[in-house]
Amino acid sequence: MNKEYSGGCRCGAVRYTLQGEPFKAGLCHCTECRKETGSAFLYYADWLPSQILVSGDYATYEGRSFCPKCGSTLFHLGDKQAEIAVGSLDEAPAALMPLREGWIKRREPWLVAVVGAGQFREDTDV
Repeated sequence: MNKEYSGGCRCGAVRYTLQGEPFKAGLCHCTECRKETGSAFLYYADWLPSQILVSGDYATYEGRSFCPKCGSTLFHLGDKQAEIAVGSLDEAPAALMPLREGWIKRREPWLVAVVGAGQFREDTDV
């Protein structure tokens, strides 16, 4: 049986379900991701677009989607991937270990590298 993940926004107006496992998981320390999350980095995981089902109305700004009611960061839906903000999942996904870190030149000096994860000074697709 395929693994299923579910998640959504803080107020419950937007919900999503993911079928199967992601093909990539990581952390991004770039300026845009920091501003999007209001944190030091974005923890994300990527599924194929065919693996996500979304219900509810969400807003999108420059490709980044969020709940227009509560403001929760949710996902980036593209033609090749559905990038999910892992913090929006209902259950803490301990098994989704970040395997890459992008924009480490902007990683806070008090954060240590994720052991075993690829380290990319800037773009994570290098």
